[in-house]
Amino acid sequence: MATATKQAPLLSDEERAHLAALLEDCDTVELKLTVPEEDQRSAVVGLGMDPLEAQIRQVFFFDTPDLALYASGVVARARRVQKKGDDSVVKLRPVVPSELPAGLRRSPGFGVEVDAMPGGFVCSASLKGLPGADVAKAAAGKKPLRKLFTKEQRGFFKEHAPDGLELDDLSVLGPIFVLKLRYTPKGFKRKLVGEMWLYPDSTRILELSTKCAPTEAFDVAAEARAFLSERGVNLEGEQLTKTRTALEFFSGQHKAAS
Repeated sequence: MATATKQAPLLSDEERAHLAALLEDCDTVELKLTVPEEDQRSAVVGLGMDPLEAQIRQVFFFDTPDLALYASGVVARARRVQKKGDDSVVKLRPVVPSELPAGLRRSPGFGVEVDAMPGGFVCSASLKGLPGADVAKAAAGKKPLRKLFTKEQRGFFKEHAPDGLELDDLSVLGPIFVLKLRYTPKGFKRKLVGEMWLYPDSTRILELSTKCAPTEAFDVAAEARAFLSERGVNLEGEQLTKTRTALEFFSGQHKAAS
């Protein structure tokens, strides 16, 4: 079921130039790697990851059954996070940072980030907020979905969603059960994040990531690759996308039920 991007070659000179231009105007960079299922156990052991230290999360996506929102480049999501509470986000991708409104860039909940993985990258803009309603209740249909998003988020959604599509028109796609571990492994000077996404069909995605400033991106990418390689992590597997995999799975369920 998992949606994969076949292993891509190294970035071309043109792609590297485009990436460098994006990095000049973004706020952060997240370097990502997904580990093939058959290599996940050895990666967890090699990196000294303790699953009992992981934070439990439930992730809900909201879209139409045919994923019209995702097709327009918009993702609406809410989460329940153990010992932290609920949050929500409206994400737009791809974006060109220099073309975003200055007022929006100054918003405390707004951020522009480049996600980079082997063979590819994408720049996204995210507007985060604290829901005005309980995520579990809204997902169960007991509260309107719009109550999960702030006024600013709703405005951002309306500006970029397909014409006429409202938050309350969307279907609940989820939840996905997630274990997230943030720690500093021995031999690596930066925080490493491991996320295990557990899908209802028993497939799994293990994503490893680390964040850095845009000016550090290329150096940190080289350091991270060397560290993971030394720990025996497979760097050559197909790269899976967590969000797209989740959306396509639940979209398929909706279609099968209709």
